[in-house]
Amino acid sequence: MWKTALKPRWIAGFIFAIAVSGVFVLLSQWQFGRSTSPEMPVNPDTEKVQPLTDTLQPGGFFPGSDADQMVSATGTYDPAKQVLVPGRLHDGKTGYWVVSAFAVDGAPTLTGSAASPRTWIPVARGWVADAAEATAPPSGAVQVTGRLLPSEAPVAGKAANPGEATAVSVAELINDWEISSYQGFVAATAEVAGGADVSAAAVRGNLLPLEIGPQPPAQQINWLNLFYSLEWVVFAGFAFFIWWRLVKDDYHRDLEDALDGHAEAHEPEQQPGTTRQPEHTDQKVQP
Repeated sequence: MWKTALKPRWIAGFIFAIAVSGVFVLLSQWQFGRSTSPEMPVNPDTEKVQPLTDTLQPGGFFPGSDADQMVSATGTYDPAKQVLVPGRLHDGKTGYWVVSAFAVDGAPTLTGSAASPRTWIPVARGWVADAAEATAPPSGAVQVTGRLLPSEAPVAGKAANPGEATAVSVAELINDWEISSYQGFVAATAEVAGGADVSAAAVRGNLLPLEIGPQPPAQQINWLNLFYSLEWVVFAGFAFFIWWRLVKDDYHRDLEDALDGHAEAHEPEQQPGTTRQPEHTDQKVQP
């Protein structure tokens, strides 16, 4: 059969089958890429800076729609209320987030026996490789701009070292700082004090900026496009099957022609002027 497959026309047919199947594979990849698409594109409105006091209310539920929103607030830091969150990565290195308590001007005050006179929000100011490199927050009135993120869950079964927190967890921090707080935190991108930006992004030192972008949207599967991608793979295999089937049929025709030629070559020659009598077979008739 290989001899038949090596005929020029079937070699050309095989090359054509490769080309056709290649097109089908590309169509399969295209359909597969379309089978997974985000539920919704990244909302450009989250990149527009909004006042924190207009975006989120303290003491309540943190809406998922407020996550990733760029916000700004004016207030003051308390240098005595600062913790380090270990186990945070930056460019492949493990270090600490520096998180400071920020009293928000104009924020609603909460009521209750444990409520503080002012409402605060944790601000992740930057990343340091060594705990000794953490610097105090800027003093005086500061305008903070950053990305609003929901509170993290505390690490269960792990006690924080002195001056540290297991996570940027509002529930954990308010117990340590004894303050009223928003149910979220801000990853700072700018800290303007005295008309100058003194944030980690502007002043390059041991404190490095976090550079947290918007979270990618959730993915959903389009089953119809996924089915089409598998269908094109089947078509690609079918192109080779058709080529193999045609070669096999041609091979069988060559065998039949060879057998017919062999039979004609061994057939006895008939003498001129004579006719071949049909052969008779005796049949027994049963009484």
